[in-house]
Amino acid sequence: MIELLAPAGNMEKLDTALYFGADAVYLAYKEYGLRAFADNFDREELKIAVEKCHTLGKKVYITLNIFAHNRDFVNMPSLVSYLNEIKVDGILVSDLGVLTIVKKYAPDVEIHLSTQANLTNKYSAQAYADLGVKRLVMARELSLDEIKEIRDYIGDKVEIEAFVHGAMCISYSGRCLLSNFMTGRGSNHGECAQSCRWEYSLIEKSRGEEMPIEEDSRGTYILNSKDMNMIRYIDLLAKAGVNSFKIEGRIKTSYYVASVVNAYRRAIDLYEKNPDGFVLPEDIAFDLTKPSHRKYCTGFYMKDTKNNECYDTSKPRQNYDFMAVVTDKFDGGAVIEMRNRFKVGDELEVLSPNFYHNSKIKVEKMTDLDGVEVLDALKVQQKLKLYTNVPLTKNDILRMEIKKN
Repeated sequence: MIELLAPAGNMEKLDTALYFGADAVYLAYKEYGLRAFADNFDREELKIAVEKCHTLGKKVYITLNIFAHNRDFVNMPSLVSYLNEIKVDGILVSDLGVLTIVKKYAPDVEIHLSTQANLTNKYSAQAYADLGVKRLVMARELSLDEIKEIRDYIGDKVEIEAFVHGAMCISYSGRCLLSNFMTGRGSNHGECAQSCRWEYSLIEKSRGEEMPIEEDSRGTYILNSKDMNMIRYIDLLAKAGVNSFKIEGRIKTSYYVASVVNAYRRAIDLYEKNPDGFVLPEDIAFDLTKPSHRKYCTGFYMKDTKNNECYDTSKPRQNYDFMAVVTDKFDGGAVIEMRNRFKVGDELEVLSPNFYHNSKIKVEKMTDLDGVEVLDALKVQQKLKLYTNVPLTKNDILRMEIKKN
């Protein structure tokens, strides 16, 4: 069975990931993770998250994958002991010192090797397995053939996890100091400013004249990677020996999490029904153009990397806006909470793990909770009654196509 592993930057995103079909989530405490600007979880929230997931038969993995300095170990044993106590399912590490602390203070928790550890060969894989690591997250620089070699060498006792979707770092396994030098924000302490996404130019030293670097009139973002998208190649990932398909995005929106998890859930289910004849339906592929994303590529998996950079812009794009989330239902419709403005006469599309996914709803009638008719949903997070025959369920999302000028 393939595990679909989703990002959870806060409790709302965790709930979203679980509803839309994730088998497991990865998240961080307020310290030690590589996404310091996600909301993240305090100790009580960690406990609640684990209880929620375990009630649903899902798993929770905690990231302790910073490149740790001496000062980082002061409070770490206490946290790791707590993670053992609340029964998290795995702890991701990239540092041998942190690995040692986890083995000592969380003996009941699986150790997973983070992609930051830069695992690129079968001998390192075996060495980490000998140290007690139960799951290896592949370096993003590996091809499918190289992953298959690692799988064949280490056997089935250790799981393999690999990123399948999301933003790609231009640096080798995230080992970058651009952010540190240019902004004082430590990229490998979770504070990356994404300096690689900026637009650069040259300055002629003696005259101070700026000389833009241009592919065309839009400029050039020479360090800006496209986003990864491997949904068409689920069969190849599985045949290479990947057990867990990981989605990047702890600082992305709930709408992003819902859209991507939903698409991969549907694709994986189709693959598992017919592994030898898997062909991705185009409507599932198209779903991944609807949330925010950069141009897509397949990273290093296919050995063809010449088109991995996005030279025209670092800004993501999306084709549909998140308009509302369903909070309840009533006879004749659903209670929704507004996220973006829409009006009577607009057409909304349903994002759901259920059979009515991608159904269209023409907004013909909506009221506030007191029954007063509303023609224009413009109050931020206003609760509304939307009248529709589509059997919407709590946590479904309503989106609307962005009209191009």
